[in-house]
Amino acid sequence: MRSGITAAGGRAIEPYVIHVEDEVLDDLRRRIHHTRWPIEPRSRPWEYGTDLSWMKDVAAYWSSSYNWRKCEKSLNAFSHFRADIEGRKIHFILERGSGPEPLPLILTHGWPGSVVEFLAVIEQLAHPERFGGDARDAFTVIVPSLPGYGFSDPPEAPITPFEIARQWSKLMTECLGFNRYVAQGGDWGGIVTAHLALSFPEKLAAIHLNIAALRPTESSATPFTDEEKAWLVADAERRADLSGYRWIQGTRPQTLAYGLTDSPVGLAAWILEKFHDWTIRDQPTPPPFDIDTLLTNVMLYWVNGINPANWLYTSLMTSSGRVVPVGARVEIPTGFMLCPNDLGPPPPDSWLERVFNVTHRKDAEKGGHFLALEQPHLFVSEVRSFFASYR
Repeated sequence: MRSGITAAGGRAIEPYVIHVEDEVLDDLRRRIHHTRWPIEPRSRPWEYGTDLSWMKDVAAYWSSSYNWRKCEKSLNAFSHFRADIEGRKIHFILERGSGPEPLPLILTHGWPGSVVEFLAVIEQLAHPERFGGDARDAFTVIVPSLPGYGFSDPPEAPITPFEIARQWSKLMTECLGFNRYVAQGGDWGGIVTAHLALSFPEKLAAIHLNIAALRPTESSATPFTDEEKAWLVADAERRADLSGYRWIQGTRPQTLAYGLTDSPVGLAAWILEKFHDWTIRDQPTPPPFDIDTLLTNVMLYWVNGINPANWLYTSLMTSSGRVVPVGARVEIPTGFMLCPNDLGPPPPDSWLERVFNVTHRKDAEKGGHFLALEQPHLFVSEVRSFFASYR
């Protein structure tokens, strides 16, 4: 349901309605129709990347049956805004919660996700009484698009998670005027949320992550334990054949961008592979998600371009994205929910406690990287339960 918004601190905030021109949709269908398909080696489905026969089915559905206008209408059922922060427009969804004192909660997506990841959980978090819960557990939910993602303006050049965290702090405190709030994130959203807690803790009561977001720096005074070293080996082994994308995006994103910007099927294959490998890796079946949801997520990259979104990976090449100096630590109370099928195996407690003030940890019985999208009810229950102590 749409609602008004009052800007705090004199910052410009404007309502935003998502609308893609017919010409863009016509061009998309034409490009899909004229796809030049690659050959595929004889192998088990998904062994060498996005499965060819499935991708052909996706393309056929995308060009003939997928209804962007219907999905666009579903997106616009929420209240969208754009705020002017540091000279760029940042897009966000705002759903004001029920009850007398809904707790402000900022949810941050990652790559190759978008605000679409959270569409199924926003109403549950903001209006628990509509789902058999108590309105006193409500959140006012803010879901921004990372700079260069979705409908947020791209930066002029690659930026770091630290810089985005600074923008999120301004969004929550200066633009929206919240005196106290909490934050949750996974993937880049988890890294940004961790930097928010590390460097801009003012008015931030607690954070929740579904990723081991920041990595400590080993020193002679704080050597890694045998358990931590064993986990690092296991983590490297699992990621060995899953990290190619980050090297090209972190070192030569411009070269990659020509293909991903020109070919919708190429873009979809690049993105949808991750929803498979980071959820049901090694299984010869398609990603376990609704195809309309997957394509709506892809559309946000197609309409506005994926190149600026990929730039964020340059911070991993310089260690500025995740590695923190010796002694740096998040003192804000931090909760974790970690899934067994994520890119890396869940780390030992001691690893997390080197960087975070861990007040809660839960390991999910199943699931992968896209927790809110794959298991929305579990996500809502976990977030609601953890933040109950920080209202």
